[in-house]
Amino acid sequence: MPAHAESFSLATRGKGTYEITGACERIVRASGIRTGTATVFVQHTSCSLVIYENADPSARTDLHGFFDRLVPEDTPWFVHTHEGPDDMPSHLRMALTRTSEVIPVMDGRLALGTWQGIFLFEHRRAPHTRRVVVSVVGE
Repeated sequence: MPAHAESFSLATRGKGTYEITGACERIVRASGIRTGTATVFVQHTSCSLVIYENADPSARTDLHGFFDRLVPEDTPWFVHTHEGPDDMPSHLRMALTRTSEVIPVMDGRLALGTWQGIFLFEHRRAPHTRRVVVSVVGE
């Protein structure tokens, strides 16, 4: 079964969601695979991936606010705070979401729904460079 893998880097500006659908689609097209699956994986423990609403940015604003309330910074009983008050919350937010997504490939394209996009969800306040790996298998 043919397989293809590539990676790319994404510079974030701090906390928030960053759409990576286009970069993932380019890798799927470059693979030449028409039917199969694409696995998108982020190689970090303080950010994650989500498939989310890509038409109305207010949906992502609500997502950000929800996670800020769900896992607040400056929680006094967190022990893992060596890199600042957003250190432990970023790891918990990652654990509550995912570091990978598997998406079907049909007709050489990601089979995402009409309003779905793939987003890197940055959980740290400071800018970071994040590495994403896309692996495509099929025929």
